[in-house]
Order: sequence, then C-alpha cells, then structure tokens
Amino acid sequence: MKTIDAFILYTQQEQAAKTVEQIKQSEYVKNIFLLSPQKGMNPIEGCKIIEIDSMQSTQTVLKIAENTTADYTLIYQKSTVLKLGYFALERMIKIAEDTSAGMVYADYYAIADGVKKNNPVISYQKGSLRDDFNFGSLMIYSSKALKNAAENMDKQSYDFAGLYDLRLKVSQKNDLVHINEYLYSEID
Repeated sequence: MKTIDAFILYTQQEQAAKTVEQIKQSEYVKNIFLLSPQKGMNPIEGCKIIEIDSMQSTQTVLKIAENTTADYTLIYQKSTVLKLGYFALERMIKIAEDTSAGMVYADYYAIADGVKKNNPVISYQKGSLRDDFNFGSLMIYSSKALKNAAENMDKQSYDFAGLYDLRLKVSQKNDLVHINEYLYSEID
C-alpha cells in the first residue's frame, strides 16, 4: 500500500485539530506535520510541528522535501477546516499511480456561513507559467518528484513563490493531473 505524509498549515488550534482528524481517517496516512508560521503553537497529538516563515516560501518547500518519507506528499495550504469526501485520498492516490503524475489536484467545495459553493478548477496546460492558476488548497505530490524538484530549485530563495517554483519544477519532468471530481471541502 502506498503511503502519504501530510503537511497542513497550522495557524489555529481548532481548525488544525479538525483537519488532522479528517486526514487521520485514511489508512494511507503515515505522518502528519503541522506547518506553523507562529512560534509556540500547542502540539496536536500524533503530529509534529515544523516552524516556517510562510506557507508560500522556498524554505517551506525545502522543509517539506526534507521531512517527507512517504510515497506521496499531501500539502493543505489554507487555514480553513478541510473536510475530505468519501475515500478522497484513496482516489487521489489511485489516479496519481495510474497516471504516474507528479502532482494531482481536484475540484472542491467552499462552505461559508452554511452556503456550499462549487469550485471547479481547470486542467493544467503543459508549459503554463501563470502564477495565479487555481489548483485548490489540497495537492498531492509524488514525493520522488517533489524531492527532485526541491533539489533543482535555484539558489534564489522566494518568500511568496516557493510553491509556484515547486509546481514549475515538478511540471518539467512530470504531469500535473486535474481530477474532475469534487473530492473535498474547505469550511470557513
């Protein structure tokens, strides 16, 4: 069975605890890391806290690459509660395996004030350089592709373009696959 290491933005205790509970339900999950831009956050049982400067920085990408040991690396980059659909992670891993993708991402729902809105994302076009492309907040990378991309990142350290740089580096050697299914919800 393939495994996942999950990396979750950690800015609020309650949000992170609910998201961790969702992720723990999958038998694929090996480790859960909480990425905290704030010092002194309370630990959550079964998780390791990694202090970061910002979610989008090169340094954060390098810390993720350094800490992941599973076959796949999940990155959840929002400070909202993540609610996974039925067998969502299993579906994403299956598609990643079947397509040999460097990264998979899916359509999602946004729930705010009890109102559920569809958020379809578009399929990635090879060679696209857009920095505002919406992949959603949940992405699963092949850890091998992520580590390879991190090793090939320029010496330039970006404060706000680390995840963008990661995506570009991964897409140079691997496909980025859009799953045209609503697999998760972000709950505000």
